[in-house]
Order: sequence, then structure tokens, then C-alpha cells
Amino acid sequence: MRTEKRLEISLAIIRISTAIFLLVWSTGKLLAPALTQNIFSKFYFSEISLVMSYAVGVLQTILVLLFLVGLYKTFSYGVVLGMHSVSVLSTYEKLFNPYYPPNILFWAGVPVLAGLVALFLLRDHDHWLTLQWRAFTSSNSIKSHPHSLH
Repeated sequence: MRTEKRLEISLAIIRISTAIFLLVWSTGKLLAPALTQNIFSKFYFSEISLVMSYAVGVLQTILVLLFLVGLYKTFSYGVVLGMHSVSVLSTYEKLFNPYYPPNILFWAGVPVLAGLVALFLLRDHDHWLTLQWRAFTSSNSIKSHPHSLH
């Protein structure tokens, strides 16, 4: 398998697994809005209404779905990276004290953040299993086979 294909598969694995991870959180705002209210008051120091929890959940879910299917990469990958960065940074006190239970669980967000940074930097190589994948593979096959009628 050529290096470019391995890179594309690796980026797709990062994108899909991270999207699933983030969908748990975004849909949680819709399924358990009271929990979201508690999280906002504890980590973001702001009170939000149930309606706001639903609105944030819908917006985040849409953005994560755009990210999942690889549309508007600079925008969707950047927004998802920004959302997760804020989430990780808001837990800095937990991260600085990892051995006080259950703080070690907050460290799960750090490698996700690193993966999102890598994915953002390599977004132009992330084609496999995106909605743009068919167009990309078709245009590549035309370029690599100039006599093709496709």
C-alpha cells in the first residue's frame, strides 16, 4: 500500500473516531440537557437554559456531522478543533491534578485534541470516506490515466 493511501486511511480513522467521540457530547446536550447545564455552570462559569442547551446541542451536532463527512474542511475541522480546545482548556485545573479522582478521566481529551490538531494540519490529505472522496478519486484516476474516457 502506498504512503499516500496509508495517510488517507489514518486520517479517516482519526476523523471518524473523533467525530463519534464528539457526537456523544453534542447529542448529550439534546438527550440530557440538565447535565449540560451543570457542566456549563461548573466549567464555563455560566448558567444556560434548557432551550440554550438544546440549541448548542443541535449546532454542535451539525458541525460535528460536517466534520465527519469531510465537508468545508477548513471551517468544520477548525470549528471542531476550537470547540474541543475550549473544552480541554476549561478543565485545566483537573488536568494539573490528574491523580485526584476522577481527574485522570479528563486526560482523555488531550490526545483527542492532539489528533484534531494533526487532522487540521493534514486536512488537504484527508479524502478517504468523505463526501468529496468520489470526486477526488475520479479526478485522480483521470489525471493518472490521461487516455481514460471517464
